[in-house]
Amino acid sequence: MIRRHIVFYGYVQGVGFRYRAYHAAHRYGCSGWVRNNWDGSVTMEIQGEEDQIDQVILAIERGSYIRIENLDVKDIPVVEDEYDFRFG
Repeated sequence: MIRRHIVFYGYVQGVGFRYRAYHAAHRYGCSGWVRNNWDGSVTMEIQGEEDQIDQVILAIERGSYIRIENLDVKDIPVVEDEYDFRFG
């Protein structure tokens, strides 16, 4: 189990990014949260197995109109007893 703090840059707001992240996280069994930032980027903290997290990111990238140009990814401590993915 790992947890990642990810900031997505590109065309990621106003295109259904957060909803796609929410549904993909539930589909692949990840927990955490996603929120829009004031600068047009999107921040997500996601927890699960590495392959689950990779599948969530791939599902987001396949979204219509979404164009991820850059990611800032950091491994952070796992949050115990977190079982859901939500909007932050």
